[in-house]
Amino acid sequence: MKIDRHGKAKVLSTEEIQRLFTSGLLTVRDKTLCAVMLYTACRVKECVTLKVTDVYDRKGRVRTELIIRKGNTKGKLATRTIPVLDDLRRYLSMYKPKQTLDGYLFPGRWGRGHIHEDSAAAILREACKRVDIVGASSHSCRRTALTLMSNAGIPLRVIQEISGHRNLEQLQKYLEVEESQVRGAIAALSMLTPVDEASIGKYNYPDVSSTADTGTLESNTI
Repeated sequence: MKIDRHGKAKVLSTEEIQRLFTSGLLTVRDKTLCAVMLYTACRVKECVTLKVTDVYDRKGRVRTELIIRKGNTKGKLATRTIPVLDDLRRYLSMYKPKQTLDGYLFPGRWGRGHIHEDSAAAILREACKRVDIVGASSHSCRRTALTLMSNAGIPLRVIQEISGHRNLEQLQKYLEVEESQVRGAIAALSMLTPVDEASIGKYNYPDVSSTADTGTLESNTI
């Protein structure tokens, strides 16, 4: 868990996500901003640099797939297209982005450029503070999404296609191992066959004490 901006960002539970979106985030813009990060597993920078045309078609309808441009990705590796879930579509349909010359989905102050990454991070931190969620950061949405997909049994190679990680090793660092999974892993060891104490008596071990008394043990070792 992240404390004072140190450590890994918290993976949010279903209950915490519910609190965050019902009471923590106050505006449609803020809810949409965090919904994009949560339901696409994108990075903060990738979210704030989205253009309106990456999300809506010319008639203002939400696209079936959201486009994350190569130039805005970490390392500028490749353009990604992420299917838009109905949960995300609901927020995008409510959100009415302002028309600006730059055409960003989340415009900056006075319509210039896009909202800064730090500002987006601050929005999430303040929202978490309102609903007593400790240890969360702007990376929490991304870590939560990737961990949920992994726990659902989605192959890592497929998750990598969504997350945009350079390799699987980098992706695995994002994934949270839950305590219940550790307990489940240990419980799997119950499949091992234990020694049956009742069967120990079936073996005829020599009675050392009795043979010692008769001298048999001593004579057999000479």
